[in-house]
Amino acid sequence: MRFILILLLTAFSNISIYAQSVLKPSFKLIPLGVYGGSDESNLSAYMLAPVGSNNYICLDAGTLRSGLKKVSENHVVNAPAEVILKDSIKAYLISHPHLDHLTGLVINSPDDASKIIYALPYTIEVFKTHYFSWKSWANFADQGETPTLKKYHYKPLGVDSTTAIENTEMNVRAFRLSHTSTSQSTAFLVNNKDSYFLYLGDTGADRIEKSGKLDTLWKAVAPFLRAGKLKGISIEVSYPNEQPEKNLFGHLTPALLMEELNKLADLAGRQRMKNLKVVIAHIKPNGDNEAKIHEQLKQLNKFGVDLIFPEQGKEIWF
Repeated sequence: MRFILILLLTAFSNISIYAQSVLKPSFKLIPLGVYGGSDESNLSAYMLAPVGSNNYICLDAGTLRSGLKKVSENHVVNAPAEVILKDSIKAYLISHPHLDHLTGLVINSPDDASKIIYALPYTIEVFKTHYFSWKSWANFADQGETPTLKKYHYKPLGVDSTTAIENTEMNVRAFRLSHTSTSQSTAFLVNNKDSYFLYLGDTGADRIEKSGKLDTLWKAVAPFLRAGKLKGISIEVSYPNEQPEKNLFGHLTPALLMEELNKLADLAGRQRMKNLKVVIAHIKPNGDNEAKIHEQLKQLNKFGVDLIFPEQGKEIWF
């Protein structure tokens, strides 16, 4: 009888520890831009920091100024937009070099403070040759065409190592994603202590891309989800299910997202998917695409994940 009681107490203790790790907020995410095209004032960019800290990273930077103005007006951060830009954002993590993921960084560079741009070497090379190049813009970086203005420092990320993000409490591990045959993309697994947040840049489904890159990612993050340490995921859904697979151009639909999440469920356990916070990013808001995507995701959500449709300038806690 005593042995059974000990087993029960141990089980309840483990459940309590798991519940606390899931329910206690660890990160705050501030969308500066949420769409994947068409609206240049609202393109992919998200500020992320641990709860209790004001040292943010910016995950992609398609739109900065318009989003920062809303953050200031909403008193999410009590400072003017230009101060948040210079002081609160400590570093940029750029998933890939398409314009809707970095235009805000380039355009606002004259008014920014010195900081680091973290990215895969491929993305950094595109910055050097096409953006911070005197042919298209002033070179505010410390590498590339001369003269270099040395405001930004490029920090290439490896895919098999964890990198400390300077001037923050966070670390990051990068994973390659398949996003068309001509462009690489990245997923960033960010952690602070024992809490993790996963941000994916643009990505196609493995089946469509004939790739195993998402499989590799799911295998890497599944142990954190099982342990209640993965606090949330931000992942794109660009098109509704009506979009022909041959015209996806390295993006996801609601059906393809659920196809991929099913793989994560198989690895981590389906019970761990329930209430997992999943931010739906990069919707292309043409016509009634947005409404269709919302409805299709809700209908296909058999896992009970907490679908979050982010709004520019409105904070989300994980």
